[in-house]
Amino acid sequence: MCGIVGYIGEDQAAPILLDGLEKLEYRGYDSAGIAVFDGKEIEIKKAKGRLKVLEELTHDGANMPGSVGIGHTRWATHGEPSDINAHPQYNKDKTIAVVHNGIIENYQKIKDKLTAKGYSFISETDTESVAQLLDYYYQGNPLEAIIKVMLRIEGSYSLGIMFADHPDRVYAARKDSPLIAGIASDGSYIASDVTAILKHTRDVYYIDNQEIACLSKDSISFFNIDGEPVEKESKHIDWDANAAEKGGYEHFMLKEMYEQPKTVRDTLSPRIRKDHVVIDDLGMSNEDIRNIRRLHIVACGSAYHTGVTARYVYEGMARIPVDVDVASEFRYRDPILDSRDLVIIISQSGETADTLAALRLAKKKGIPTLAIVNVVGSSIAREADSVMYTWAGPEIAVATTKAYSAQLICHYLLAIRFAKARGEINDDQEKAYIADLEKLPDQIEMLLNNKNRIQKFANRYVGAKDIFFIGRGIDYAISLEGSLKLKEISYIHSEAYPAGELKHGTISLIEDQTLVTAIATQKDLYPKTVSNIVEVRTRGAFVLAVTNEGDTDMEENADYVIYIPQTNRYFTNSLAIIPLQLFAYYVAVGKGCDVDKPRNLAKSVTVE
Repeated sequence: MCGIVGYIGEDQAAPILLDGLEKLEYRGYDSAGIAVFDGKEIEIKKAKGRLKVLEELTHDGANMPGSVGIGHTRWATHGEPSDINAHPQYNKDKTIAVVHNGIIENYQKIKDKLTAKGYSFISETDTESVAQLLDYYYQGNPLEAIIKVMLRIEGSYSLGIMFADHPDRVYAARKDSPLIAGIASDGSYIASDVTAILKHTRDVYYIDNQEIACLSKDSISFFNIDGEPVEKESKHIDWDANAAEKGGYEHFMLKEMYEQPKTVRDTLSPRIRKDHVVIDDLGMSNEDIRNIRRLHIVACGSAYHTGVTARYVYEGMARIPVDVDVASEFRYRDPILDSRDLVIIISQSGETADTLAALRLAKKKGIPTLAIVNVVGSSIAREADSVMYTWAGPEIAVATTKAYSAQLICHYLLAIRFAKARGEINDDQEKAYIADLEKLPDQIEMLLNNKNRIQKFANRYVGAKDIFFIGRGIDYAISLEGSLKLKEISYIHSEAYPAGELKHGTISLIEDQTLVTAIATQKDLYPKTVSNIVEVRTRGAFVLAVTNEGDTDMEENADYVIYIPQTNRYFTNSLAIIPLQLFAYYVAVGKGCDVDKPRNLAKSVTVE
């Protein structure tokens, strides 16, 4: 979750670095630091704690002169959060400074080797091994030293590097950890996320795996790991710079929840023409679609949950068999793949490490790949055979909301397109599905605007220790996402179960006044879900039901009911997720949690 920024230009670097790091605060961190060349040497200031501590230490950067520098926010992995372990790390003479995201897996071996050669280490970080190894190989040519280091370090990394005797350059390199470079009228930039530099430039270069960038104040050069020049084209970022700000909302998460109607419209509109679904970026003919044997959906976290939902939609609507895998499991289970299969990769950032590795595995096996991503030019977008963008704009809060909704819409559109091409639906059915899709933005907006009832209910469960979510079929898929939303921002233990599995152990966890949230939107499964609700209530559970408008008999069985508008049974998760998002948000706010950032326990976990 660490963040990187770098700048070289005509202006004072330190205030620019601090401003960029502030834009990356949402990623979570325990310490921060910046390094600036002041005309004579590299000056480094680092501080444990919030960025405000570093800003006060440097007087908002004013007391650090110099127009070239690098900065970092750290999330401890090797060594506890401390001033010493914060980045930048440097070599023994403090002539090389390094910031690093990722994990150097063989850092201990490097450290042992250099210690035997007389090097001393002052921090507990894996990053210091990179700085000291650069010192070991450096003979006056930064590019040569960086290449030698890249050939010897193992793991994932994005690096920002400064050399004191090359003060007119900033270097960057990456492997399996995102890093971009950008150029503007006032200088050149590097960052781990476009939001850090969006106010300065919207034309960015995505640094590819095992590539090196060399930045001067008015140009950027790129090299591969053999030291050969690489020609790259910049990508224009269309996001409104204001989209990365709170816009008057208390939290980014709340703002992004309220952006969901627009996000859904933006994802739908370009792909619906004259009552037909048209996906230009799919790159598949009707014959290609008819020849699909099986879909493999691969993702992590919330994106994985959209895949679980999508399995019911693709199989029910298009009659295509579907496997859904967590990306890390897909990589290691030696999946059985066929050339007629299609692997659908889902990632908001387009940089999720396990998901990217799964994509590369599929491509290595010669299987066609389709990516559903939000970030234009991201690694997954560049490497997949086809890409379908969600157009959700920047998502800053740690808990995804609008990107999740946009990913669902992409699945719905793909399912309709596949079903039509395979002859499973006719023109009238396609038109009816589209009509239901086009109602979703207004229905979502209505649910968001009726938040008061959910907020009042959420206040009752601020002190809860355990909350369970249940559902059947596609309702189980939304239970997974509702549970994740709650636990990742409120830190309340929460689990989702298929309702039919309650009797297999789960029921023993239900105690008096335990909250059970039951999702019941599927007509054919409604009676069975009601029987599960009755079952948990006999054990003293308090049941919150999310169900369709008109199903008023639920009031006789549940303790509290939230109604969602009627829609096609395949699209119901786009509506059911809204009250679950709001519930999680208001519980977390009631507990005083910072819903925009990951929980920081100020402890380190050393990876051996």
